[in-house]
Amino acid sequence: MNLGTIGIAAVALVAATSVSAQAPAAPTGQKTLAATINVYVFPTAGQDASQQSKDEGECYNYAVQSTGTDPFELAKQADAAKQSAAATTQQTAQATQGAGAKTAVKGAAAGALIGEIASDDAGKGAAYGAAAGLIAGRSRARGAQKQAEAQASQQVAQASTATAEGTANFKKAFSVCLEAKKYMVKF
Repeated sequence: MNLGTIGIAAVALVAATSVSAQAPAAPTGQKTLAATINVYVFPTAGQDASQQSKDEGECYNYAVQSTGTDPFELAKQADAAKQSAAATTQQTAQATQGAGAKTAVKGAAAGALIGEIASDDAGKGAAYGAAAGLIAGRSRARGAQKQAEAQASQQVAQASTATAEGTANFKKAFSVCLEAKKYMVKF
């Protein structure tokens, strides 16, 4: 090896070493507790990652005790409310299936009786009664379905509002605690 090649190799080695020494540590891929609940925290007093994690845990517990709210439990409750609303809507849809046919049969019977009395034509009366019963049954079924959907929608909206309010109060308490420990906090 000549002296020029060794010199170039040495410069390249020194440059690679200084670049890797200046490069920040690779992220671990794990979110902090604060990041999980969409709160952004920056240490202003030189706290390291382990101290920040400890402080976030303490402030999380403080916020739960102060507000009586755990954002992870709120999220579970909101999901449960959505599932319940979907199940109610589906049950109503199943319960109202065939409502038109049921009322068509009743309408046909009533129409036959009226047709026989009015014009001695039970068949014609039955046909009119069946048509009227079918229309009325389907209309009632649609109305029941719409009412169930509206109630389910209202329940989901109320759960969402309660979740948003609870989460906002939790984040305020969590932030106050972290700010007291000399962190900059935004949410």
